[in-house]
Amino acid sequence: MKDSAITSSQIPQAILGLAVLVLGPLGAKADVPVISRGQTFNCTPSHVWDGDGPIWCEEGPRLRLAGIAARELDGTCSPGHPCPSASAEDARDALAAFLGVRTGVSRHGHIMLTGPTLTCRSDGSAGGNRTASWCVSPSVGDINCAMVDGGWATRWDRYWKNHRC
Repeated sequence: MKDSAITSSQIPQAILGLAVLVLGPLGAKADVPVISRGQTFNCTPSHVWDGDGPIWCEEGPRLRLAGIAARELDGTCSPGHPCPSASAEDARDALAAFLGVRTGVSRHGHIMLTGPTLTCRSDGSAGGNRTASWCVSPSVGDINCAMVDGGWATRWDRYWKNHRC
């Protein structure tokens, strides 16, 4: 019978294999494109996390709605960010309703949905693998403005710039 112990030369491969099992495919986060500032693109939303994103697009990008701030899901507002009075859950649910119809909840807690394709304009990187975006829905209009107008998010003047609703 053959000994199944891992030798010292196999340890790096074993660690890499374990990392892939735990973290997912190598480069998975790097594969998400950040759309260049000023570029217009389509986003068919499939998942949403909270009231200002990220929004997962079937086309690949992950969006953070530009120029606004909503509460984090734990109910807090990040230091230095504007803080709306609406709850995190209300903001997330409003955004999901603007984007389409809820189809469930992912194992990670994202709201899954199906809805019309948005037309978005990139404001550049929102940090990590997210694109800061101004998005228009054929059924709702300007999503960023709708979130502020409804009180679910607050306009963030530092990033709002000259955007008009």
